[in-house]
Amino acid sequence: MAKLTTYNLKVALYDSDFYALQALNSYLAWDRRTRVIYSTIYLQALLDTLQRLPQPEKPDVLVMDADHVGGPQALLSLMHRLRRLVDKLTVICLGQTPQADLLDAAAEGGARAFLLKQDVQLQITWAIVYALENGFTITQNLLRQAQESFQSKVRHAVVLPPQRQYPEMTERVRQAIKLCVIEGMPAHLAADEMGISLHTVRGYIKEGYRILEAYDETQYPNEMTPQERAFMRFTALAIPSEQV
Repeated sequence: MAKLTTYNLKVALYDSDFYALQALNSYLAWDRRTRVIYSTIYLQALLDTLQRLPQPEKPDVLVMDADHVGGPQALLSLMHRLRRLVDKLTVICLGQTPQADLLDAAAEGGARAFLLKQDVQLQITWAIVYALENGFTITQNLLRQAQESFQSKVRHAVVLPPQRQYPEMTERVRQAIKLCVIEGMPAHLAADEMGISLHTVRGYIKEGYRILEAYDETQYPNEMTPQERAFMRFTALAIPSEQV
């Protein structure tokens, strides 16, 4: 995988679920490889915006909910329309449940990936970069549908690696990291949420940072904050560090 500084991707988001959209936005905003330039819960608003934007301001990547566009044929038509609106647009399709016909339509339309939301979760930026570097990518729970597909691109899809594991990290340390790093909650509010003292939650975070660093040999930019590095490590995929 290319160095962290290789990418500076302009990303547009479409998801009919407002709360899912906000979560995607926040995860992508944390990662300096991606910059969200537009997000909407309305498909027509997305199309209107893509048509209106001058070429230099158009997104490099569109992450979109494929479940609510009207079915496989509508998804295929949408993909062709998106290609006409934005040259060389990378489309990452997201779905809630495995649907072989949607998977085929996404591949036929030229999507770079089809990912189940419950599989990718916090790893969305890592998944985008992985798909860009490895070809058509699916998540593990789509593997059976891919094997049964008639689409060559789907049958030969790359499976997204799982989240990197940190065996030393206890559930309480993991909870503290998730609250304070991923969700950006102040330490005193995290302490209230977890029912522990501020001193204890700070100890958990310090221990979490130590564990995250111990399992990662990635070279990060000097200006990246410890919190940014912790976010990158916590959300990373289980791939060899020399590929990062």
